[in-house]
Amino acid sequence: MRAIGIILAGGNNHRMRELSNRRAIAAMPVAGSYRSIDFSLSNMSNSHIQKVAVLTQFNARSLNEHLNSSKWWDFGRKQGGLYLLTPTITTDNSVWYRGTADSIYQNLDWLKQSHEPYVIIASGDGIYKMDYNKILEYHIERKADITIVCKEMPEGTDVSRFGVVRLAEDGRLEDFEEKPVASHGTMISCGIYVIRRRQLIELIEKCAQEERYDFVQDILIRYKSLKRIYGYEMKDYWSSIASVEAYYQTNMDFLKKDVRNYFTKQYPDIYSKVQDLPPAKYNVGANVRNSLVSSGCIINGVVENSVLFKKVFVGNNCVIKNSVILNDVYIGDNTYIENCIVESRDTIRANSRYVGDDGIKIVVEKNERYVI
Repeated sequence: MRAIGIILAGGNNHRMRELSNRRAIAAMPVAGSYRSIDFSLSNMSNSHIQKVAVLTQFNARSLNEHLNSSKWWDFGRKQGGLYLLTPTITTDNSVWYRGTADSIYQNLDWLKQSHEPYVIIASGDGIYKMDYNKILEYHIERKADITIVCKEMPEGTDVSRFGVVRLAEDGRLEDFEEKPVASHGTMISCGIYVIRRRQLIELIEKCAQEERYDFVQDILIRYKSLKRIYGYEMKDYWSSIASVEAYYQTNMDFLKKDVRNYFTKQYPDIYSKVQDLPPAKYNVGANVRNSLVSSGCIINGVVENSVLFKKVFVGNNCVIKNSVILNDVYIGDNTYIENCIVESRDTIRANSRYVGDDGIKIVVEKNERYVI
């Protein structure tokens, strides 16, 4: 492969509310069996990119545990492999990553020691399938300095948490607004970029000299008129889970047959770390409709239009509707849950009732099962 990969997985934002208190956004569980970062890693592997760096920082323990073996994504190899790059205190540096550009700068030696001519940069919160070779071919064909993967969003979508782009007829970038308060455009940046390795090193070093730290603001927007920046439009499914509403909706999308089949039954596959768990068990009285139920679950009640992650116990006479139940949750008897996201390792006491009346409710219960 002519490229190396960088996955930016160190950020945090307030839009995830309590869900990001325990883990990095890139480690958020998705669709019952995956983590968010699995999609970018699988795309790298399926595109035959053999050397990938994951830049982690905020609440990285869960993410590091998930990535403790690279074999699940076929990066266990003699040449290349999977690299976890965290902020490191040295004689020359004593700060955390101050932005996306700064995170690359603090690991510039890794880039300089590589030999591949191109770099694929992706975010760890995107849910999609993509052959990066097609973007690279597009990038080379147009003799671009930087190529941005873009997506046309449906009318009425709130684009204030994205970068909004405007492209010319030939695909060249004309304008880039980062997280605009109001915008008439519906074409957004997916946070996936292609750039020549030597040029990336040059731009990152210049940013560091001028104490600039953000890749979008200080490179893409700053150089939009000076560099040949093109947009590559993605037509297939893409979602960013970087808000509670988007996270909930992405999981609900997997209840649609076409989306589920696209990710689980169509080549190429999405890979994840495998846990040896027994299959889900449905006891007498269980009633499950249009739901994803993962391995290790035990169901005694009613589950409807919901996603249950691994090792969830649903007690007798429980009703769960339109909800996402994360890993290792115990739900006591006679509990009613609707329009909720239940945090992992929660113990929901019997006879509880949680309903998201004004949006998605996040349920976080104090857990005494794991107190030492």
